[in-house]
Amino acid sequence: MSVLALVLAGPLQSWGSASRFARRGTEHAPTKSGVLGLLAAAQGRDRTADLSDLAALRFGVRVDQPGTRVRDYQTAKHLVTGTSMPVSERFYLSDAVFVAAVEGEECLVAELYRAVRSPVYLPYLGRRSCPPARPVDLGEPVDGRVEDVLREQPWQAARWYQRQWRWRAREEVELSTLVDAAPGETRADSLRDLPLSFDPLHRRYALRTVLPDSVRVPNPTARRNALPDHDPTAVLGGN
Repeated sequence: MSVLALVLAGPLQSWGSASRFARRGTEHAPTKSGVLGLLAAAQGRDRTADLSDLAALRFGVRVDQPGTRVRDYQTAKHLVTGTSMPVSERFYLSDAVFVAAVEGEECLVAELYRAVRSPVYLPYLGRRSCPPARPVDLGEPVDGRVEDVLREQPWQAARWYQRQWRWRAREEVELSTLVDAAPGETRADSLRDLPLSFDPLHRRYALRTVLPDSVRVPNPTARRNALPDHDPTAVLGGN
């Protein structure tokens, strides 16, 4: 199998899986439906197009920088009648960074890589108001599994975040992951974020089982050999 890795970083992100009516929430990590929507848009797929090939991809995400959850509210008027719509709550993740990976047949994954390098529709991080702060691809697809890529990708957090005092003495950092669970996995959680259709007249999503876990990756800003090999009493040595 082939795996494409993506970095999802921006001032704001929003990945809803259970948003209803005037309250639009966000998960603490990118959803499969959100990332597959980004890939479908990059390919230029119509919203009514078949998604079965994308939905069959294995998906995983790593939390490199969790960000801060923020709340906003919005007002709007109906496009046709001009009447005021209900005030809606919108939740976002601010200053978050994630590594996402999709695994599948080599030809499809290669096609997705070409699409994100030259997208038909510009990518966004869950909502159209959330553009990415950097290119989303992390290089050409590699052979392997989602778990391997999430373990091997360098830490993608912002430099200011990596330099915080809590990381200084750590040679490695532990990062949370969420990966599509194998059938029968007893530790799995579930999310309704497996897209069946993006048709705006009838969006449909199925349940997906995810396995929470963590990986350890090297810390490039760790202070190695912080204390010099120095003996202050050496100058007092006798003849």
